[in-house]
Amino acid sequence: MDTFEVFETATGGRIKAWVKGVPLEDAAKTQLENVAGLPFVHSHLAVMPDVHFGRGATVGSVIPTKGAIIPAAVGVDIGCGMMAIETTLTASQLPDSLAKLRSEIERKVPVGNGGGGEHKIIPDSIGSRFRNSDLDARLDRIRDKHKRIPSHKVGSQLGTLGGGNHFIEVCLDERDQVWVMLHSGSRGTGNQIGQYFIEAARKALEKRVLGYHVPDKDLAFFVEGEPIFEDYIEAVSWAQDYARQNREAMMERTLQAMREHLPKFKLGAMAVNCHHNYVEQEHHFGADVWVTRKGAVRAGLDELGIIPGSMGAKSFIVRGKGNADSFCSCSHGAGRAMSRSEAKRRFSLKDHREAVKGVECRTDEGVIDETPMAYKDIDAVMAAQSDLVEVVHTLKQVVCVKG
Repeated sequence: MDTFEVFETATGGRIKAWVKGVPLEDAAKTQLENVAGLPFVHSHLAVMPDVHFGRGATVGSVIPTKGAIIPAAVGVDIGCGMMAIETTLTASQLPDSLAKLRSEIERKVPVGNGGGGEHKIIPDSIGSRFRNSDLDARLDRIRDKHKRIPSHKVGSQLGTLGGGNHFIEVCLDERDQVWVMLHSGSRGTGNQIGQYFIEAARKALEKRVLGYHVPDKDLAFFVEGEPIFEDYIEAVSWAQDYARQNREAMMERTLQAMREHLPKFKLGAMAVNCHHNYVEQEHHFGADVWVTRKGAVRAGLDELGIIPGSMGAKSFIVRGKGNADSFCSCSHGAGRAMSRSEAKRRFSLKDHREAVKGVECRTDEGVIDETPMAYKDIDAVMAAQSDLVEVVHTLKQVVCVKG
């Protein structure tokens, strides 16, 4: 039995939405209809249960396109995603207080949106790994063509967390096994690349003689065959690769902090590193298409993924079921239930401290917008996508480092 709902738009677009039992705000539904009605969307738009209003396109949507890509749908945190590693540690081996461990992780992995002093504490192994990879040369080639992309010290941000909803967590699974899980993307350089090409797409749309009308300027797109289309693919691929390497670098530093403060351990058999803001070419419903997952994880048959809750809720290691209707996708988290400003208005520090009781984490005003109550019920989100993934492990954080 299908668990998705089907919506038809006034312009002939089709939407399949896994939203049974979870709220779908009117503003998000309007955005979904705008995207689904675009003439280059292939077959239908797939909507995940964590769906909520975003820039141009909703977060929690899977957009398959033929011959075109919408840069704003990919977004500015290109390649943002998750990484998780199982360890041989168990709950009984953790100290009563985890405050020193959290402080050490925060010392080794710079947090927040600044850029200045990170390079001083990035170890030589990480910095040299970046310099010895082809990422540096690839970025130079991209900037040679698009000199308006600002220069940025990408090496100094490798292995840094960023701000907002990015985090590092130490978790326990249902067996009391210790995991490390983290969430981040392509940092400042990815943001600059995203902003640059979003603006370029708007200008390209204005110049086309035989263009399409778009209901939102943030749905401006590039057409396959245009030189800038290929340039965007090159740039977005760079940012996705950099984001993956950034997560690997942060994981290395976090594990180092744990080795300094916890008993000896080894890494377990299971590790996952997956994007949830990205674009990739795939084959669906008889065609090769560009699939943009804006806040969605690839969930091909037996493919492992990560679906985090909020900073006080459960998270899940999942295995994909390869559901064709979802373009082999699942949600990327719980999804926001309200805006950041609304969360700050509605909840107090007392509310937040109660919600994260038992977790070694920040409980100051700066994280009220990330409080668990600002997100949808993760259990309802998981129930709504039972035909997309199966749960392999259920994780609950004991340490949470926020940007």
